[in-house]
Amino acid sequence: MLKAVLETARPRQWVKNVFVAAPLVFAKRLADVDLLARAGLAAAVFCALSTAVYFWNDLVDLEKDRVHPVKSRRPIAAGRLSPNAARLWSLVFAGGGLGVGYAVLGLDYALAAGGYLVLNVAYSLFLKRVVYLDVLSIAGGFLLRVVAGGAAVHVEVSPFLFVCTGLLATYLGFGKRAHELAAAGDRAHAQRAVLRAYHPGLLRVALWATALLTLGAYVLYTLAPHTRAFFGTDRMVLTTPFAAFGLARFGQLVTRADQHDSPTDLMLRDWPFVANVVAWGAVILTLIYLR
Repeated sequence: MLKAVLETARPRQWVKNVFVAAPLVFAKRLADVDLLARAGLAAAVFCALSTAVYFWNDLVDLEKDRVHPVKSRRPIAAGRLSPNAARLWSLVFAGGGLGVGYAVLGLDYALAAGGYLVLNVAYSLFLKRVVYLDVLSIAGGFLLRVVAGGAAVHVEVSPFLFVCTGLLATYLGFGKRAHELAAAGDRAHAQRAVLRAYHPGLLRVALWATALLTLGAYVLYTLAPHTRAFFGTDRMVLTTPFAAFGLARFGQLVTRADQHDSPTDLMLRDWPFVANVVAWGAVILTLIYLR
């Protein structure tokens, strides 16, 4: 059963929780060992909370997952993990994560983490069936990660970080819907009801428009006087090509009709995308900490 539990937890998806550490990195506090430990714990708690959400989602989407070419192999849909056991594990991860978060990281962190859980429960029950609001709900989850990360390390999150995170998360959400439409074809509405309301052409426009807005916001952030003064350099703009390539590569991956894996799996298996993210991170850390 533990293997089925681990599969349902989807460890590959935990990479999304790196957003929890963003406030610490961009506050130039990464060298503070105590804060680094708190940020690590904050991200680990979100891994537990997101695991609880995956159990809950698989329970809610059980019937739809059974007709999906990939999701039908998930433990609950395939009958390798009973619904009762899944409910219990969801409660364990949610309760344990919130308990540790409140006890160690404080009330503000716990409130943001709790808000993340509430948002995802609402998403599973009804928000995911409302066109465009479903994507904004996904973006809200990423913003709450950043809020929680700032609360955990007592760092005020900059408006630019909020804007860039929100736009990037919206882009990822539109990419997820575009990928589902492209991969499912005529069976899209059977696998996810909201896809019936998305027009492929309009969705593609929204996808690339959001990509341009995200890149524009990032460029403005690197050129902002506050950014240059805070980091003591005007070279942050040199990281723009990495951001542009990452956005373009993601858009290319999710609009291919021959791929049925999740967008996260596609990104993690695409070596140009991974290499670009690693290089971008290395340049950012060099400019901030090792100049």
